[in-house]
Amino acid sequence: MIRLIVIAALVCFAVKTIFGRWPWEYLNPQSTRSQALFRARKLLGVRADAGHGEIVDAHKRLIALVHPDRGGTNDQVHEANAARDLLLDELPDRN
Repeated sequence: MIRLIVIAALVCFAVKTIFGRWPWEYLNPQSTRSQALFRARKLLGVRADAGHGEIVDAHKRLIALVHPDRGGTNDQVHEANAARDLLLDELPDRN
């Protein structure tokens, strides 16, 4: 029994050393805000460190594809606008 506890402790320390997080931290779900940010970045196709110009350019490219005049839907346009707004709100202020 003691041997099993020692092995589990060693595995925990190995995971912390290799991945930088304790094993039980992987069990906690991400917040809904971080999930929304991930989905918005994926929709617009931008990196996590994208700046204002990159976000706006990606939004313009996406709108050109999903605009109702080009065969898209209003829902797709609203989703693209919401993704842009969410990502722009997350940028640090430039003041």
